[in-house]
Amino acid sequence: MAIGEWRRRIDKVDEEIARLVSKRADIVKKIGRAKLAGAKGIFVPAREKQIYSRLRKLNEGPLTDAALRGIFREIISCCRAIEGTISVAYLGPEGTFTHVAAYDIFGNEAAYIPSRDIRSVFAAVEAGRAYCGVVPIENSAEGAVRETLDTFLASELQIVSEEILPIHLTLLGRSKLSAVERVASKPIALAQCRSWLAEHLPDADLVETVSTAAAAQLATKDKGTAIVAHETVARLYKLKVLRAHIEDYERNVTRFLVIGFDRQKPTGSDKTSILCSVKHRAGSLVGLLNVFRRHKINMTYLYPRPSRDQPWEYFFFIDLAGHQGDANLAAALEAAETYCSFFKVLGSFPRAD
Repeated sequence: MAIGEWRRRIDKVDEEIARLVSKRADIVKKIGRAKLAGAKGIFVPAREKQIYSRLRKLNEGPLTDAALRGIFREIISCCRAIEGTISVAYLGPEGTFTHVAAYDIFGNEAAYIPSRDIRSVFAAVEAGRAYCGVVPIENSAEGAVRETLDTFLASELQIVSEEILPIHLTLLGRSKLSAVERVASKPIALAQCRSWLAEHLPDADLVETVSTAAAAQLATKDKGTAIVAHETVARLYKLKVLRAHIEDYERNVTRFLVIGFDRQKPTGSDKTSILCSVKHRAGSLVGLLNVFRRHKINMTYLYPRPSRDQPWEYFFFIDLAGHQGDANLAAALEAAETYCSFFKVLGSFPRAD
């Protein structure tokens, strides 16, 4: 068959895709009116997770699951915008990994609000300047993000959903690799590729910055400075990719949280996060943990955080399998609280794939 005929077939397929996307958008408009009447949120992570899961099962190739998800992320983003523009605060500036994670969740049609630090992300949502926020909570190589945990102590925001982003680090700059005299980035990014830097740039000075974007600004002014960042920073700051995938751990991932006021309904595959401090009496911590054992609740994450107000006191950030609306978990949470001097449920949300 001639190329011209194949192209005519593509045109027909494109016409059908455009028609179906318009049909989907029209249905979304009707759903939006129903949501407005019922005061339901625009962003429903459980529903979007269901869509992506179904698409994976339907995908027969040749597109990868990630490619198909990317296409539908933008379709969903455009349709969501019909209901109303979602404003998303994130740990900025533009080009940070948190920005990448936020975009991966909300797509091109969201309005993104860069924030100077994690507390500012919380503040933007609490003040109504943003519909929701995206913050890092944990990296598989470097552990918990302490500022996020500390900010939850005084915030009334809920965890709405979670996103797990593979962290691929790229060396960017304006010169050749052999001309690099210093490497700049935020401390956690430098730590995640320390072995690669020691092997390939042993004489380069390591310069810590407040963000990868701040490092990029240095690189734009100095050809001897390279940076460690996500590859999207190259486009934003007109830098060259000197080396890709320089992270020391191939399976390096960071978990991000979407925070907001909307409470999520059970999906059958959920997590519940709590923040607590046990009472100062013998066996309190053991008693707390035994509550979850007796109720057969799987504790998927536990991180101790020293209290800044009282020496030798600790807060515990705990992830539990299940939804706080489940009868068994609800009973476990009620029993667990009796062992605590501080106890706070941070939210129940769909488990990330």
